[in-house]
Amino acid sequence: MLNLSAVLFAVAALGGLVLGVSGLRQRNMPMWLSIIHGIVAAAGLVTLIIGIVKGAAGSLLITSLVLFIITALGGFVLFSYHLRGKAHPKGLIVIHALVAVIAYVFLLTGIL
Repeated sequence: MLNLSAVLFAVAALGGLVLGVSGLRQRNMPMWLSIIHGIVAAAGLVTLIIGIVKGAAGSLLITSLVLFIITALGGFVLFSYHLRGKAHPKGLIVIHALVAVIAYVFLLTGIL
């Protein structure tokens, strides 16, 4: 389950990279990509939770989960800007991406 989580977060990261670059350049971000990014990341979060509940609860995985939850909250805020048609705060885009990358590193390290 944890390997699936890692794959899902990697796929979400690809969409997030496109969205982040677009947001930093103040360009229009495709709504469909934002939705897919969120759904795939949410699936990664669910599979991570299931993996931890089924007994793979190391401290690195718990830390990864907490950081991904924080990342998801930031993603909800960014999506709210998208829905309102407002420019996304660049600082929040950067923080969202950095926390996600750190969480992913903890996830990979916890799996190994």
